[in-house]
Amino acid sequence: MATPSVLTIILNYKTAEMTIASLRSAMREMEGITGEITVVDNDSGDGSFEALTQAVATEGWSGRARVLAAGRNGGYGAGNNVGIRAGFKGGGVPDYVYILNSDAFPDPCAIRVLLDYLEAHPDVGFAGSFTHGPDGEPHMTAFRFPTLLGEFEGTTRMGPVSRVLANHVVPLPVPEETRAVDWLAGASVMARRTMLDQIGLFDEQFFLYYEETDLCRRANRAGWPSVYVRESSVTHIGSVSTGAKEWRRAPGYWLDSRLHYFTKNHGPVYAAGATLASVLGGMLWRGRRLLQGKPNTDPPRLQRDLVFHCLRAPFRRAKTPPRPAGAQGGATASDAS
Repeated sequence: MATPSVLTIILNYKTAEMTIASLRSAMREMEGITGEITVVDNDSGDGSFEALTQAVATEGWSGRARVLAAGRNGGYGAGNNVGIRAGFKGGGVPDYVYILNSDAFPDPCAIRVLLDYLEAHPDVGFAGSFTHGPDGEPHMTAFRFPTLLGEFEGTTRMGPVSRVLANHVVPLPVPEETRAVDWLAGASVMARRTMLDQIGLFDEQFFLYYEETDLCRRANRAGWPSVYVRESSVTHIGSVSTGAKEWRRAPGYWLDSRLHYFTKNHGPVYAAGATLASVLGGMLWRGRRLLQGKPNTDPPRLQRDLVFHCLRAPFRRAKTPPRPAGAQGGATASDAS
């Protein structure tokens, strides 16, 4: 039997120093694994491409790593697609594609564990890692697919509502053992290439957010489950390029991605209903917050932005989404909360 091959892809956007650190970790964990590492610079325009290219040369990584220029900042999915389509330097096609965030650092054997799991379970499409912060704090990277009721539960933030709608809560409690989930965050996830050949790559209409959700949903519908592999561990800083935790307003690309996900997968009527559910839940939360003196954790005018964005959607022409301050990707539901 042929030795399985892995193409590791790291997407960079204005985080060259951190990307080099992530690449160094990936190089270490790729030892003994057949394959290569491709760093894609998402049109940073800040000297990142040159710095990354120089690092690969000076560190002696040229035999197993290369840097590609995306040519434009099309977002997280488009940038990763550049690396996937490029394949190996010699033109070969990998058996597996491993996507690693530039602010994520594989712990010992993290990549090998994902590879071994997919090799042992040929019916599984995606395998994702347990991720934790530098302080060891677990991150939420395993989720249910978003639903209308899930939107209501997520914005209401009330214990009784969450208990009634427990099967619709999107973020899953951090699993203690390996298990199938609906979708996985893209900080550290390995995909079977034959599955990608069947279902296609990332939908590039998503600039940032919901692209992993959509890809895992397409895989699920085609009979390829996603599995959270607890034994694979990765240190992840989180939100470095997206700036999600410092949003002053919900950015247009997040609103676009959210609406595109619901419209694409459930239709425009359902998408409008999901927006209404989110707004109603947010209004209930706002009333409770004011009565109890709780801090406001939502971006300003979020409910209004959701409503007007949804109402304007039928009249908007397709256009390239605006470039955020950072948009290399790997964003999770927790990043946006």
